[in-house]
Amino acid sequence: MSIIRLRDCRATPWKNGMGRTRELAVYPTGAGMDDFIWRVSVAEVESAAPFSTFAGIDRHIALLDGAGFTMTMDDGITHALTTPFSPFAFPGEAQVAVNLHGGPTRDFNLMLRRAQVRGELVVWEEPGRQAVDDTVVLIYCARGHIDTAEGRLQAGEAWVPVGPAARVTFDSGTLALVARVESRGN
Repeated sequence: MSIIRLRDCRATPWKNGMGRTRELAVYPTGAGMDDFIWRVSVAEVESAAPFSTFAGIDRHIALLDGAGFTMTMDDGITHALTTPFSPFAFPGEAQVAVNLHGGPTRDFNLMLRRAQVRGELVVWEEPGRQAVDDTVVLIYCARGHIDTAEGRLQAGEAWVPVGPAARVTFDSGTLALVARVESRGN
């Protein structure tokens, strides 16, 4: 079954050991931090710890819950990740310091090995049927319910589409974070 329940995903330390993450999906299956092509996870940010660095990786992040935080990059650029479900992209090589805005948060992450793939994190919230093309590698139900070919997703559950021309149906008030990935076609 391709439905993934966040509560069933084991919490593991960040690469730098200063936080925890729950991996929802990785490609290729079983890949580690040094050899994944793409990776989707939910991180728990509980302190003002710096993010782990990932050379050659494009990162996409969206706040799931909590008041959020301000990210300060080593080039001086800052970004307030305080609006839930609003994706932000940044290079994995960046040194990122974090200043919490009032307590722990959880965020959704898509990581892409830049030399091999490109992609994006998008928000779907239109009720009704949605077509899923072959660039969609994971759909995360952030709010509401999503009906898939393999069952109904509740908030905090994800689905990895398998096969061509998959479709999902969104209830009114549903919001999903969708990880899209495609080969760079070297």
